[in-house]
Amino acid sequence: MTLSPGVGTWPGALDDHESDTDASVVEKSWETPDMFAVLFDRHAGDIHRYVARRLGVDAADDLMAETFVVAFQQRRRYDLAQPQARPWLYGIATNLVRRHRRVEARRLRALSRAASLAAGGENTEGEPMEDRVAEKVSAERASRVLAGALARLPARHRDVLLLVAWGGLDYAETARSLGIPVGTVRSRLHRARAQLRGSIGTQDAHPAAVPHKEHDHG
Repeated sequence: MTLSPGVGTWPGALDDHESDTDASVVEKSWETPDMFAVLFDRHAGDIHRYVARRLGVDAADDLMAETFVVAFQQRRRYDLAQPQARPWLYGIATNLVRRHRRVEARRLRALSRAASLAAGGENTEGEPMEDRVAEKVSAERASRVLAGALARLPARHRDVLLLVAWGGLDYAETARSLGIPVGTVRSRLHRARAQLRGSIGTQDAHPAAVPHKEHDHG
């Protein structure tokens, strides 16, 4: 799959650069464009999963590819003082997601409406049917309520929350990704958590959606 003229064929990265930092790979790609395939092999899966959770699998295929095309085109502007390119790539992907704000909001509202309270299913030995039904209903309700709560978040707060929760970035990485101060990340994340808790209740807040741990690595 050729993503851009001069980039080469991705995936299928070079195998002898595993010890190189992302920054080193980007720098080498200035003179050897095919080196950028190493970055693709390292991070394409994570970027695809992040975009898929926000916009769906179909959109993720295109936006993941576009993320790396944009990154390749902007590689000479990469800050080589940053050894890891994940925040940079997630920032590009998030900027692309911003062009689809309405799509994301509609998708979240649709997910909120679509979760059914189906009470069927096969029994499992040693597990009463009513317990399985209650567990299924509880999970579906939590998913439905969470999707609706995410749809109501301001876009800038949702970006911060989902970069931390779904992208796995720490506060400093999220700040670099969005080009904002760490203090702004803290503030937006605090407000997003508060709004989610107000929507779904503290006891229903899913740990993956309402991150509590602060990881500051720089």
